[in-house]
Amino acid sequence: MTIPRDLAPRLLQAAQKSPSITLTGPRQSGKTTLARTVFPGHTYVSLEAPDTRAFATEDPRGFLARYPDGAIIDEVQRAPDLPAYLQGIIDADPRPGRWILTGSQNLALVQSVSQSLAGRTAVHHLLPLARREVVRFAKHPETLEAAMLAGGYPRIFDRGLDPSEWLRSYVATYVERDVRTISQVGDLAIFQRFVELCAGRTGQLVNFLSLASDCGVTQPTAKAWLGVLEASYLVFRLPPYHRNLGKRLVKTPKLHFYDTGLACWLMGIRTPQQLRTHPLRGAIFETWVVSEIVKHRLNRGETRGLYFYRNRDGAEVDLVIEHPSRLTLVEAKSSQTPNSSLFSGALRVQRQLSQESPPSETAVVYGGAESQMRTAGRLIPWEIVQIAAE
Repeated sequence: MTIPRDLAPRLLQAAQKSPSITLTGPRQSGKTTLARTVFPGHTYVSLEAPDTRAFATEDPRGFLARYPDGAIIDEVQRAPDLPAYLQGIIDADPRPGRWILTGSQNLALVQSVSQSLAGRTAVHHLLPLARREVVRFAKHPETLEAAMLAGGYPRIFDRGLDPSEWLRSYVATYVERDVRTISQVGDLAIFQRFVELCAGRTGQLVNFLSLASDCGVTQPTAKAWLGVLEASYLVFRLPPYHRNLGKRLVKTPKLHFYDTGLACWLMGIRTPQQLRTHPLRGAIFETWVVSEIVKHRLNRGETRGLYFYRNRDGAEVDLVIEHPSRLTLVEAKSSQTPNSSLFSGALRVQRQLSQESPPSETAVVYGGAESQMRTAGRLIPWEIVQIAAE
């Protein structure tokens, strides 16, 4: 079952203006399906096939000459020199929307494209499904715990698979196949342990000393490995908000997973019941809220403007959304019961920011089902989390 993806209109708009589109994101996020759905008239070619990849690598001019009207080239990072040869073709014929490039290794692809196709391609990122996309499937998780546990990889919902079984295979494939192509990783078993330790720290400040010590590697290795996870679109670092606010702020970024289903699997959480009583349930919900808003904004072409706030006096808020003339302070609270106390943290930060930042509003995304507009701010049910980003 193919469901509409929220990024599709952005790709269509880009195809009216840019000669090529680069679509990147994690493995199995639906890039190929989206590209072929949005551009059904384009010839499709995948560089996963060894013979096709060899042709593209050994004779890039001959390979590209086979597609005079353009094509969807899947996993383009497997032929890293190809964008350099595509540059000349685009310059000779800059008709918009001819070339659609997809790939799942952020650094390899973006570096290659940025060097060769600067100003010639529109770069978009496709992450796993957002909640508003998940519910388009006939069968989808209906409770908060089930939603966090399932995550957002499309194949789980498309084929009605058990999330735990699919994620087990996904992790094995990622570690055994993809990571082998990245030179910074030597011992794959230790690297998998590192990934599991990162999952247990989702929603927390990045601490390379702790990660390195617990994993038995050096801090430079821990930093390099975290870069590998970021390049693979498994995790991201949320920067702190500290615009002209003195020196008592925490300036270390927070670590978040893009997919809570993957984080839960790595932590050994296999059932909604187990998640409901897990000591990290609050941190997992925070990651779920933050990642949902990241997905929503990326699907609208917004790549910046998200932070968290924490100072050394204990005032903190999970997410700061920077709009052109205002801030939205978002708290994630997994409680199902509406309560004024849910706003206490956000209101404290609002007071802290009132003198040195743009006007701010507060919003709490919580585990309940009732929307409320209170004097303190908006109370938003988890099911419509994207409203917090508006």
